[in-house]
Amino acid sequence: MAGKKVCILGSGNWGSAIAKIVGGNAAKLAHFDPRVTMWVFEANAIGMSLIKGIDEGPNGLKLISEVIGERLGIPVNVLMGANIANEVADEKFCETTIGCKDQAQGQLLKELMQTPNFRITVVQEVDTVEICGALKNVVAVGAGFCDGLGFGDNTKAAVIRLGLMEMIAFAKLFCKGPVSSATFLESCGVADLITTCYGGRNRKVADAFARTGKSIEQLEKEMLNGQKLQGPQTARELHSILRQKGMLDKFPLFMAVYRICYESQPVGEFIRCLQNHPEHL
Repeated sequence: MAGKKVCILGSGNWGSAIAKIVGGNAAKLAHFDPRVTMWVFEANAIGMSLIKGIDEGPNGLKLISEVIGERLGIPVNVLMGANIANEVADEKFCETTIGCKDQAQGQLLKELMQTPNFRITVVQEVDTVEICGALKNVVAVGAGFCDGLGFGDNTKAAVIRLGLMEMIAFAKLFCKGPVSSATFLESCGVADLITTCYGGRNRKVADAFARTGKSIEQLEKEMLNGQKLQGPQTARELHSILRQKGMLDKFPLFMAVYRICYESQPVGEFIRCLQNHPEHL
């Protein structure tokens, strides 16, 4: 049997960090070809998306893995977790989650990517894993507002808890496959949410937004060299999807982030979505 080959598309911090891990493992594993010949199309390719975001389709929610799978005509799995790229590249211990419906493929991907300092769990709820990776960025923007307004750690904990509630509720409404609470306890869920709400760039820019009064666009230029934040864009997609379904009032935290970023709602009013948030969704 011909050796398996690996191709990584994307050379940013995250793509480079993953390439370092995969390259090291592939060189050690006998069933991966040491020489890779580039073909235009590989009929039996297996895809994996590391992109954290969602899109709006004609019938509502569209996952990035779906878009990739439709364009390439191959099965696409996902990898999401509390994985700050620079820390992964520096080989600091972290965990991550692979979403893969095919158990054999999941074990192959785990073998390819796991190291002593990059610990992988494979779950079959692909949609849930991917939803976690997208929605946590919206919650992180709210956490940044909280920091910039000086509300303190207790309030920030409420943002994280209520944000997690909305993530679970959204997944149960829109995921095509099963959604279990256990998946939200994996690295793709609560761990990634905590990391992003304390150390991610969505939090940092939202903090500066609340403190300085500068626009998101201006702060993106100043702090991210013009790169776009994922949180506000995802909030806009959520607003469109939820408006189409008549469910805007069911997700007050997500919609507060949207209105502050896109409808000029004063950031100081963010606290109201926490004070008036329903106890259960």
